[in-house]
Parts: sequence; structure tokens; C-alpha cells
Amino acid sequence: MHAHIEAPAPVTAAELSGYALEVGLDVIGAAPASAYVETEQHIRARHGQGLFADMKFTMARPEVSCHPELLLDGAARTVVSAALCYFVDGPDPGQDEGRLPRYAWRDHYAILRERLDDLGQRLGGSYCVLVDANQHVDREGARRAGLGFYGKNTMLITREHGSWVVLGTLVTDVEIEPSAPLDLDCGRCTLCIDACPTGALDEPGVLDANRCLSYWTQAPAPVPEAYREELGASVYGCDICQDVCPWNRGVEKRRAGLPLPEGAVPNVSLLEWLGRDGADLVADLDRLYVPRNDPRWLQRNALHALGNTGNAESLTDLGRWLGSDDPILADAAAWAETRITGRTS
Repeated sequence: MHAHIEAPAPVTAAELSGYALEVGLDVIGAAPASAYVETEQHIRARHGQGLFADMKFTMARPEVSCHPELLLDGAARTVVSAALCYFVDGPDPGQDEGRLPRYAWRDHYAILRERLDDLGQRLGGSYCVLVDANQHVDREGARRAGLGFYGKNTMLITREHGSWVVLGTLVTDVEIEPSAPLDLDCGRCTLCIDACPTGALDEPGVLDANRCLSYWTQAPAPVPEAYREELGASVYGCDICQDVCPWNRGVEKRRAGLPLPEGAVPNVSLLEWLGRDGADLVADLDRLYVPRNDPRWLQRNALHALGNTGNAESLTDLGRWLGSDDPILADAAAWAETRITGRTS
């Protein structure tokens, strides 16, 4: 998303905060547009260690994603980072229901993208909006702009909203007063490391995607059997390391009892996921990353969740999948059948 308006005078931090309030952004900050040298080094080192598995995203081309100064044809002066808090309570999954991670209950990225574009119009000048985009490491931009600090679970943690935020970026040729860094950290807390059932966070501040449940719900490959039970009712993503984080308790208390926003979907019908047209299923969930938009990965996840939560009646629904021509889905169905039978016999 690109636009151009005549460039105005430099913007103060107070003015930027005022704009953020007007457009509905929860946290905002700014930093000079310069290379993320250490981040690029970390990405390349972790690539070398195989910690990203086959994930692409901002890690695929660090020579681009770590260089906001090259945007706007080299005219970028400021990286504006913004956060939108998405936490709201929701019901636990019921029978034959699967759980989505909180950020995916509705398309918060679309909301953030629209509000950042509104901000860009108010700031003037040339700008581009980058939200959930492979061209920019939003977390590092946000850290530099003082929005938060890196937690031991690798999430960016803000002072008021914890890690229950989606991040986005506006790169502009307007000069904006830089924000002060947030000088906080996790201290001695290791709750997220201890809670991760697969040891994906055993090295604090480093995520091993090969052992991350969220990664495996998005991976175009069979989920290792050792991790399937740990997924529970989850059909996408994982909130475990955020659920236990002390920095998140404040926002959870403040937002307790708020109604679900219109269109928010905490839980989904597993049988619907398994029974409906695959193309329609992916289209309805276009806010999620689904490899090659192939519904089989969502159906695989639904079969695992059904195996973890289903009862004897659920065995009937597995019949068509046990004989599937797709070896991944047939394997997931057989695993689910074994789980349910072992639990209900």
C-alpha cells in the first residue's frame, strides 16, 4: 500500500501519540530508518543452525526485511511501529470443537493495516504500510521504537498490553521524533520455557521451530506423532507461552468480561472443517497462513484435534478419512481413531 502527500514539518512524539489515539492504535513509537544489523546476523546464524525449519516469512530474505532504510526508493527517514491489542475472553471449545489462537479470532491485521494507512494520511509525505508482510521484521522495528522488549518466548512484550498485540509498521519520509527504548526484561521468570510442552523455548529468547506446536499446525508435512497429543483441541497456532506470561495478566484482568467483537471466532466445528468444501474452507480463513492454500493442512489439524477431544460417536466421522487417498490425512485419521478408541474403550 503506497501513497504520496506533500511532506510536512517534523512531527513530535506527542503529536504522533495524538494521531495514534485518533486512529485507534494502542501503542506507537518511532525510530530512524536504519539497518537492523544484529537482527540480520541473528537470522543468518539461526538459519545456519536449522532453527527456522522450512519457515520463510521475514527470515527468507533478511537482506530486505532488515533494511527499512531502503524502502521508499531510499527516501525512508522514519520507521513508525504500532501495536493493536487483541485480547478478549472467549469460551472454551465444546464437544467436537477446535480452538484458534486469539490473534486469529478475527482479522486484526486488516484492522491494523487500515488504521496505519489512516495514520499515514495524517502524517503526510510518502509512506508505505507493512503489516504481516515478509518485507519487514516488525518486532525489531517495534523494539527500536520503544513499544516493548523481547521476552524469553521471543514475543515482543509491551508494558500495558503484554504480548497480546499484533504489530505493524509505517515507513515514511517524514521526520518524526524518536521514542525512548523500553528498558524492561523478563528478569528471572522462566514460566514460558517451563510451560512449553515440546521444549521449543529451551534456549531463552530463541525459538526452535522444529519443536514449536504453532509451526507444526502450519507446516506442509505430517505432524510428528510425539507432538500431536500436545496440540489438544488446537487446530491452528498455540497460545501456551502467552497464557502463562505474567506480563499478560494485567490486560487479561482489565479486559475480563468484555463481549466478543462482532465476527470473532474462538472455536470452530471440527466436523464442519472435515465435511465442507476445501476451497471454501480456505477462503473463509484467508486471515490464516495455509501452505499453498491447500485445505488438507487444516483438515489434518482437525483430525488431530478430533483424536484428542472426540468421543465414541466421533469414530463414525473418521470413516471417510481412514480410507483417504491422501496418505497424510489417512495417517492423521488412523492416529485419531487409535486415540479415541484408547480413551473410550
